[in-house]
Amino acid sequence: MTDLDLLHFEQLKKDVQAQYLKEHSPSYDDISKWKGIDIIYFQEDLRKKAKGNISEKSFYTYFKNSPVTKLPRIDMLNLLSMYAGYDSWYEFKKQHLFAGELLQENEDFNDDDLKELEKTVSASLELPKDEIPPIKKEISIPEISDLQKSTTENQPVETKPAITQASSDSIEKQKKNFFRRNAWVLVTAVLIIITGLLGFKDVIFQKTYQYCFTDADRNMSIQREIEIKVIKENESPILYRIKPGECFRYATKDKILKMQISSPFYEYLEVSRNLENAPEEEIIELKPDDYKMALYYFSTKDIKGGNPEEQLKLIRQKRKQLEGRISDNAVITQVYDSDIYGLETLDKEDYITLMTTPTTSLKNLNVIEMKKDKKGKIVSIKFKISTNENNK
Repeated sequence: MTDLDLLHFEQLKKDVQAQYLKEHSPSYDDISKWKGIDIIYFQEDLRKKAKGNISEKSFYTYFKNSPVTKLPRIDMLNLLSMYAGYDSWYEFKKQHLFAGELLQENEDFNDDDLKELEKTVSASLELPKDEIPPIKKEISIPEISDLQKSTTENQPVETKPAITQASSDSIEKQKKNFFRRNAWVLVTAVLIIITGLLGFKDVIFQKTYQYCFTDADRNMSIQREIEIKVIKENESPILYRIKPGECFRYATKDKILKMQISSPFYEYLEVSRNLENAPEEEIIELKPDDYKMALYYFSTKDIKGGNPEEQLKLIRQKRKQLEGRISDNAVITQVYDSDIYGLETLDKEDYITLMTTPTTSLKNLNVIEMKKDKKGKIVSIKFKISTNENNK
């Protein structure tokens, strides 16, 4: 990468900005001042014209800072060049050459990668030329002495003592040793059994409880993932994730069970059970969160290509619902992936406009946290719109 590449990228940013301004009217003409809904509209136009996408993190990294100190990846440079009306990043630079600039045909190679490593052999291994004289071994045959005389006159005669019957005392001693050895085997086996019972007492004496979850309004199994935190005294909570439609099975020997239950589109619930008299199987009802369900339905409903009057009617209906549910003084925060621009505060009207604009980005909307006052009005919302540069 050279300084000229960075200057070319600054030119490309201006061309991208000019291309977008031909058909759109953002809050500011300067692309470095765009945020929130302006970025979302730009991502939509980029997907439509260049068949690609850049994340909010990349936008903040390369468009909010000027001049930049590093160049984006080549795929992002090609994508932005195509959006500005060029075949590729190379073609863009080719048409914007500076005085005296020479453009290489292949910029992906390093000069260091093209150098050949030279190897030299400084010495060779010489084998010794002297012959090793063979070693001769002399085999001496020892003389065999006459170990046995031919005569029998001087040979000793070996006598064996006569075998007698074992005494009664010896037999009694063997019996006692036999019983002593068997007694140690019996004691060892008993100790092993006791140790096993102590080691697996939790498994042996614990019971398994099953909890299934249903929608309180529809009386049917919940088809969303459920998160359960089991709270134990003096211990960190244990998190379990239950797949849609499945029940939660928990084995314990404790007498009290405390659970914190949460699921998308359902209200948070805390459950406490005395397991001494609790049933082993139980059905727990979760109350739907109407706001989250309505928001999910609207954000994922595709109304493009339909009757324009029907589209306008749905948007007005949704705005009216949101205006009635959200407090005028609500604190609304959007979370970004960028380390520099991590949070952005929106007022009520901007948030409602964002939620009632039918874009594909809303399909990735995730409500992180929402709080209500005693009257049911929403006073706090924290949300995030997940983005992926590979989304088309």
